[in-house]
Amino acid sequence: MKKWIPTTMAVIMLAGMLAACGEKTAEQPTASSAAGASTKPAEKSKFSISLRTLAFGYVEKSPDINQDKWVKKLEELTNTDMNIVLVPHKEYEQKMIQMFATNDIPDVVQGSGGVNGKEMAGSVKAGVFQPLDELLKKYGQNLLKKVPKEAWDNVTYNGKIYAIPEYLSNPSRRAVFIRKDLLDKAGMAIPKTVDEYLAVLRKFKEMGVENPYMGRENFKYSDTFFGAYDVYPYLSMFEKQGDQVVPKFFDTENMTKALQTYKTMFDEGLISKEFATINPTVFKNTILAGKAGMWSMNANEVLQWEAQLKASVPSGDIEIIPSPTGPDGKGGHYLYGPVTRAYFINKSVKDPAGIIKFFDWMMSDEAEKFFTFGIEGDTYKTVNGKIDYKSPTDVTGVDEERYRQSFLWLVQDTTYNKGTLSLTEDGKKLMNIYDTILKNEGRDGIQFEPRLDALTKNPDVAPLSDQAPPVILQHMVKMVYGKEPISDWPKVLEEWKSKGGNDVIKEATEKFNNKDGSTTVSMPRK
Repeated sequence: MKKWIPTTMAVIMLAGMLAACGEKTAEQPTASSAAGASTKPAEKSKFSISLRTLAFGYVEKSPDINQDKWVKKLEELTNTDMNIVLVPHKEYEQKMIQMFATNDIPDVVQGSGGVNGKEMAGSVKAGVFQPLDELLKKYGQNLLKKVPKEAWDNVTYNGKIYAIPEYLSNPSRRAVFIRKDLLDKAGMAIPKTVDEYLAVLRKFKEMGVENPYMGRENFKYSDTFFGAYDVYPYLSMFEKQGDQVVPKFFDTENMTKALQTYKTMFDEGLISKEFATINPTVFKNTILAGKAGMWSMNANEVLQWEAQLKASVPSGDIEIIPSPTGPDGKGGHYLYGPVTRAYFINKSVKDPAGIIKFFDWMMSDEAEKFFTFGIEGDTYKTVNGKIDYKSPTDVTGVDEERYRQSFLWLVQDTTYNKGTLSLTEDGKKLMNIYDTILKNEGRDGIQFEPRLDALTKNPDVAPLSDQAPPVILQHMVKMVYGKEPISDWPKVLEEWKSKGGNDVIKEATEKFNNKDGSTTVSMPRK
């Protein structure tokens, strides 16, 4: 592929070149057109595919991912020849824009969600990718049977399916992690309310814990208390206020309570004074070094993180606990959409049957066995007809297992890996957490699909999936740091409205009221 060009140039080129996207001659797959969705092609199917690195250490440290042993084994099992093009996690949106602007588009493009994601740069609407309905009927029966309707709806445009979705059956994915060994040492019960949480954090500080609550830049994975007050400032969080549909951060009373909670934590040293600049790597390394008492993370990471923590703190014990409840007695993190990743096939690929078969195989028993346990004789063995598999406990091994099960398994239910979890008591306990704690918590709001035009036209006021709009975020940080009074929140809302927010509210209200069929309006799930 071509080298990336500067983002500003890419944006300028985008409008003129996007319409021509997909016209380059792609290397044609030579897959057999033999019938049967799960039948492997007689000849190797060759295709290029872009994949976001997702900040996976195993991926970003790989000298050549295409020579990785797990990639090679995957190609052997699926009779394919892939050319994986990695897209850096931290620069994902920029690199995707450049990809479309330069017309340097792989045969398969991984998106971060549905057809209208910002990173897709309007490419689906512009006709870059081909509809997959007929191909799925011929070669994707496993996919059609197992992927839920909500996920297919998320990758449908003008009545046609344009991507193969990786899906999420339980939308409550993030959770509060706590060092249970520290909580036990403190002699305290599991906290429930915001005040009880603060009491635990104060005790952790008294015990010498460096980061009672581990913060991270832009409030990502440290936004727990916004959930307690139901004011997540994110893309899917709209609500009805009077005769208007507005973002949930318009609830001034609860937003100021949430900000005051974080300011109290900041003032008392319960969260790092540098939390606003702590990047994902520092965030994780600090936790795994045993320097944090509580944080937020995807629940399916808990066993791997505990295994890695024990390398530096052998007595370390991480548990998931219910999120703090607020004035309404509820809480939880924001609910994810039904699609976590999606795969679009370039319209220049004239015979995509082999690609569809490749993804359809991901839903097979053979695929589940490979991604879950690895290679027989290498990572597991079969004893008396049963699989004997031991999950790694060393940091390197954990990273490799996570890479195989999460990064490389492109289409699956990403809620949790039932195969490995069912092998251990800890794993069964985690599945129970999903089915009890997480099932009963979480925050959601009114959602619009496709994304509101006003959000696309006014990026400063547009929330991301898990990050506040830039104009809102800067004030949130300043208020927690004490550089602006929290009582000025109404002024922040006026600024947001003046910079394009009024257009957002107008469009959201009109589409909510009209329901004319051009936009799907989803009501809160919880």
